Amino acid sequence: MSPKHIKKIPNFLTTMRLLIIPLLVLAFYIPGMLSSVVTASLFAVASITDYFDGYLARLMKAQSDFGRCLDPVADKLLVIVAIVMLIKFNPNNPWILFPGLIIITREVLVSGLREYLAEISIKVPVSILAKYKTAVQMFAIGGLLLGDKGSTYILYQWFGGYVQADLKIIIISAIELIARFLFILASFLTVITGYAYFKTGFKNMDN
Repeated sequence: MSPKHIKKIPNFLTTMRLLIIPLLVLAFYIPGMLSSVVTASLFAVASITDYFDGYLARLMKAQSDFGRCLDPVADKLLVIVAIVMLIKFNPNNPWILFPGLIIITREVLVSGLREYLAEISIKVPVSILAKYKTAVQMFAIGGLLLGDKGSTYILYQWFGGYVQADLKIIIISAIELIARFLFILASFLTVITGYAYFKTGFKNMDN
């Protein structure tokens, strides 16, 4: 593979993440517990591409207008679509509904502020806390997608008799509890990290 083609890998990963999104939606309609495993797996793959496309672009000095434009779009779409589908299939679960709505609202507002600030040539650097927020958010959504059904499927269908029944129940409950906690934490972090954009945006609107 030529150096020119190697430098296209980050853009390929971004495109792949966009293509995974419709597959993620379709996976929700797979009958039975397998749906949770497939949705969580697709989301995990997409999250990994989210990390590596930016990392490889910086490493190979292959940043492009294509990546700068579509990478944040793919990130936002992946998170928002996953949360919307989680809410749709868990309409009476407040642990998903309220944190999910907070995260979606923040993502939409920040996207608008970013576009406005870009027009007036102002950049808001990504903080370390924002990177932690993204990581927490991805783990939380992945855990919620897997849920108790996906955890049950994996532990009983894949591991079978290798794990004792009591331990299986503990593991399944722990995954669900940790995912909920991380999702709530992610909603708080989205508000905190979004403050920098709101502060900068409103400050420049006054001028």
